[in-house]
Amino acid sequence: MALNLYEKYGGFSTVSKIVHDFYKKVLDSDILSHYFEKVEMSNLINHQIQFFSTLLGGPVTYDIRQIDEIHKRLNITDVAFQEVIDLLSESLEDAGMDNADAEQVIGVLESYRKSFVIPMPV
Repeated sequence: MALNLYEKYGGFSTVSKIVHDFYKKVLDSDILSHYFEKVEMSNLINHQIQFFSTLLGGPVTYDIRQIDEIHKRLNITDVAFQEVIDLLSESLEDAGMDNADAEQVIGVLESYRKSFVIPMPV
């Protein structure tokens, strides 16, 4: 899963900036903000800094196995997940990540779509 981009883009300070910027956008989103109404954001942001540090190849280890169990109960729609992808793409671009590297990060996150999104009835 590690992409070895952690040091390339400045390590912890850049990851922290990306995550903070991303969650500011999330909380401003009409599509996503309701998912976070009862969430302690400082804890979530610290948790997500660990996740993204791991994702980018940093020295932090994040146990990815919890993703299914944590997110299934949130009833995240495909539209909401796409909004996450779009806002994260903006935050990566705002942080100066080049397109190829950002696409790599988004690709890994996309690979977890089924762990986040509720299945649509057939």
